[in-house]
Amino acid sequence: MPATIRIQYYRSAIGRSWRQKAIVKGLGFTKLQQTVVRPDNDGFRGMVKKIPHLVRIVEKD
Repeated sequence: MPATIRIQYYRSAIGRSWRQKAIVKGLGFTKLQQTVVRPDNDGFRGMVKKIPHLVRIVEKD
């Protein structure tokens, strides 16, 4: 089973640049407090590093 990461969208992208809004959409978020599961690869890690003030990586329980 490939490694995955859980990412939570916890701050709004209102007032942010169009690039940051595109990254939020590209990660698959549609609303605040949403959590998505994505493959743990360099592409998704790079997207998260571009907007650390809007999203966070959730540790598994």
